[in-house]
Amino acid sequence: MAADDLSAQAAAIAGLLAGKYEYEGDRETYDDPANANLLRVIARRRGLPVALGVLWLHAARAGGWRVHGLDFPGHFLIGLEGGSEKLILDVFAGGMPLDARALRKLVKRVQGPVAELKPAMLAPVSDRAVLLRLQNNLKLRRLQSNDLAGALASAEDMLRIAPSAAGLWREAAVMNQRLDRVSAALRCYDRFLGLVPEGEVAVRARMAAEELRSRLN
Repeated sequence: MAADDLSAQAAAIAGLLAGKYEYEGDRETYDDPANANLLRVIARRRGLPVALGVLWLHAARAGGWRVHGLDFPGHFLIGLEGGSEKLILDVFAGGMPLDARALRKLVKRVQGPVAELKPAMLAPVSDRAVLLRLQNNLKLRRLQSNDLAGALASAEDMLRIAPSAAGLWREAAVMNQRLDRVSAALRCYDRFLGLVPEGEVAVRARMAAEELRSRLN
């Protein structure tokens, strides 16, 4: 197979993952937290686009091919590259290639009828960003099921991957505060303020931290 034969590469990966191993998008129970848990996805062979995408990225790179996740909103996609060409695949749909028309249709489905396809939506993202997107899906589903402690655990996992993500420190502080974990909340607020010392959000975070400290006196 030629190194830049993108259609053959896409067919090979699809034949392996969607064909031989029967990985597929879970349309029936899409919001099940198991769909964002990579171990459960491997066991069930069903999952969200980004969870499946992690497996597709790994398989393509094992074949020595150039591939990356894309910054597409609401529905994770991957891009295969060869020479000056790029092929965009929807792993949730078994690796279906998407042309410009299909991409415009997809962005309207996930963002609304007035949304338009923009070049930034097809920009490559780092592996770290892919993992954060996966964990964020898990965090959101735990919040939807009122599992605040589980959502906090997801946020803490994300912070291990991206310790300079200021917004995550603030989010972890708020969740710790709601769980009445005062000392942990203060540590998170302090980390946030170390990264964002000025501005309106910093003022609110500082006030929240001062209120928590007053409980300890």
